[in-house]
Amino acid sequence: MRRLWVWLLVLTTVLGVFPLFSPAEAQRSGGGVGGRGGFRSSPAPRVNPSPAPTFPTPAPRPDYNYPTPRTYPPVYIPSTPGYGYGGGTGIASVVVIIVIGVIALSIIQGLRRAGSGGGAYGSPPEAEVARLRLALLYSPSLQRTLRRLAEKADTETTQGLADLVDEVCVVLLREQAAWRFGGYESWKGSLREAEGQFDRMMAEDRSKFVETFRKFEGKVEAPGDYTPKAEPDGRYLLVSILVAAHGTLPPVPLPLREAGAKAAVMALSATTPVTTLAAYISWTPEAEGESLTEQDLLTGWPGLELL
Repeated sequence: MRRLWVWLLVLTTVLGVFPLFSPAEAQRSGGGVGGRGGFRSSPAPRVNPSPAPTFPTPAPRPDYNYPTPRTYPPVYIPSTPGYGYGGGTGIASVVVIIVIGVIALSIIQGLRRAGSGGGAYGSPPEAEVARLRLALLYSPSLQRTLRRLAEKADTETTQGLADLVDEVCVVLLREQAAWRFGGYESWKGSLREAEGQFDRMMAEDRSKFVETFRKFEGKVEAPGDYTPKAEPDGRYLLVSILVAAHGTLPPVPLPLREAGAKAAVMALSATTPVTTLAAYISWTPEAEGESLTEQDLLTGWPGLELL
């Protein structure tokens, strides 16, 4: 017991002199821009029903005064066992009931498969949320370009969000020679759940850095109390493109590699003002002069792979 107290005393002393590594202290600056108004302002298009057809009023039927035909008493025909109406009607009724039961059972099974979404009759996903992360060699000009695009972006309409994604994709394609690490992930599901999935992924991106600039749905935040942290071994700048869209996006081959990263950029740029539901572009570091080390990338974004 005495030895345990000694070890606790030594540990407390060491921690007091050499505090544990704090991830918050290692975080660099970061910026973000985007919006999710497409979930409310751009619902799926509705088809207006056609007006009910109108038909001309039928002409009055002519009244023909034909004499009433003569009636004759019914003739009784005895039924023969095995023939006639009695036995045949019963068998036909049983067959009809069996056929109706089989059809009803098939319909119920089809509805169950459609409800679970796992069968052949399952409906396709209504929305897809995808995110591409690219770690590039550090470039002050790329930092300034991303900040300029963010400042002038229209983040309150789906047209502006689609244009923002297109512009950032073009900038990244021009910097393809500087790509070093990347990661791509996507989620498909109902339109009702897509907004929540988008918010979760956006919150994850925002938690990776200290926000020194943010423009979201027209509101701009740019705290000025951040002190840049220069890193001698820093070499990288990380850019994340997060998009939510109606339907599905073009497929992206995995593992990513350079060809897959380019395919991912092209897939995200394929969104239009009609299909875009939400978009968020983030990058870190945002303060000029800061950069990420390879250890920063491996620690903060362990899902990245070498391109």
